[in-house]
Amino acid sequence: MRRINWEQILETVLNTIDEGIHIIDLEGNTIFYNQIAARHDGLSREDVLGRHLLSAFPSLTKQTSTLLKVLETKKPIYHQTQNYRNLYGIPIETVNTTLPIIVDHQIVGAVEIAKDYSKLRQLADQLVELQRKDTQHPRNKQSQKYTFSNIITTDDKLIELKSKISKVAKLNSSILVYGESGVGKELFVQGIHEASTRKNKPFIAQNCAALPETLLESILFGTAKGSYTGAVDRPGLFELADGGTLFLDELHCMALDLQAKLLRILEDGVVRRIGDVKERKVDVRVIAAMNISPVKALKTNVIRHDLYYRLNVLAFEIPPLRMRKKDIKILVKFFLKQYNQRFQKRVTDICEKVEDVFTKYDWPGNIRELKHTIEYAMNFCEGNKILLEHLPLTLQDLYGTEDTHESGNNVEKVVQHGLKEYIESIEKQIIIDMLYKTDGNIQKAANQLQLPRQTLQTKLKKYKINKALILKSRATQHA
Repeated sequence: MRRINWEQILETVLNTIDEGIHIIDLEGNTIFYNQIAARHDGLSREDVLGRHLLSAFPSLTKQTSTLLKVLETKKPIYHQTQNYRNLYGIPIETVNTTLPIIVDHQIVGAVEIAKDYSKLRQLADQLVELQRKDTQHPRNKQSQKYTFSNIITTDDKLIELKSKISKVAKLNSSILVYGESGVGKELFVQGIHEASTRKNKPFIAQNCAALPETLLESILFGTAKGSYTGAVDRPGLFELADGGTLFLDELHCMALDLQAKLLRILEDGVVRRIGDVKERKVDVRVIAAMNISPVKALKTNVIRHDLYYRLNVLAFEIPPLRMRKKDIKILVKFFLKQYNQRFQKRVTDICEKVEDVFTKYDWPGNIRELKHTIEYAMNFCEGNKILLEHLPLTLQDLYGTEDTHESGNNVEKVVQHGLKEYIESIEKQIIIDMLYKTDGNIQKAANQLQLPRQTLQTKLKKYKINKALILKSRATQHA
């Protein structure tokens, strides 16, 4: 049997991942430098390997180099931007995470994982440009607008909450909305905007967890020419949302320093672009959302106390789906109608067993999980009613997989469709379930089914099973 060279495999992996990897020893000499890092820096690997860091990057110093700083402090540095010039004088901008390499409780070197910041900057610029174009056409019919009427509920507490929120919608105070992921916070936030006097002005949403701190700062506040390499005069989302509403989702993921700047804007109503001395007056209503409770956010120090108290004047909690089980039935009807139109099907209901499962399940992913569950089931349902066998395995495994065929009589199914077609339908469902269980890994699924891989491939083609669709459905279930 051929001996596996794990060092060679590791080097191959590190050279193919989409991040720059730079490793130095205790003396500061480069012992590993992958192709992506070389591409970021505009160098070849030979320019850097075996050389001292400051020799390969003469614009850096012991004070400005994150790698050398980690060697000295033995402490990691996360998501820090670094601007420098390479050996040939070309300006480079990256976002780095730098970690000490510890062996037997002794530091032996440092490793840096770098992302090309210029690409992230480009994506940020594109995002702001798209938002700018959208604010020029705020009533574009192509964009989805939600009002309080889109919030479907029969729950007394939620109806009362809708009424309470609609009363304050016309005010200009900032609002904090919190609730678990998937409860529909943005639906409420858009409802507030559409019920306010700002409804004909821009509504802009930004997820605070989606970007590194420095990029989020430039997106929110804008940039002045020369504030960083390649920077141009560009407004941020606060300026673009002037007169309207800015929705900051997952506020607790925003860096504390950035939260302090946000607080100043809420207090003073002025924004200053990065690298600029000019202050600009803005009239923006800020609505923030968190998927953790304020008590937990304050306790874990992920939100500033002063910012929280500024937003907490008007704060609302959206209850999770498990606290309003009466809504499940009406939401199922709504999603069935929605996916019937999309998939050109005529599924009218769910069977009693599925209804029982839906009622007992806690729905940790809330309405979003219920929606994705219906979408998953609709892909496999060929009749007019969703059965337990159509649900994801996460739900089937939780409550058993006893026979739930609509007629409750397999013989009638055989008489209606024929034995061959009936057996094939069962085989198809078993294959789908196994692919779901094995994350779409055909070899694992074949092993579990005790089939040759080629035989399983043939059956996938025969039954037109879309593995990509199964993986997508599984991903949404675990999102």
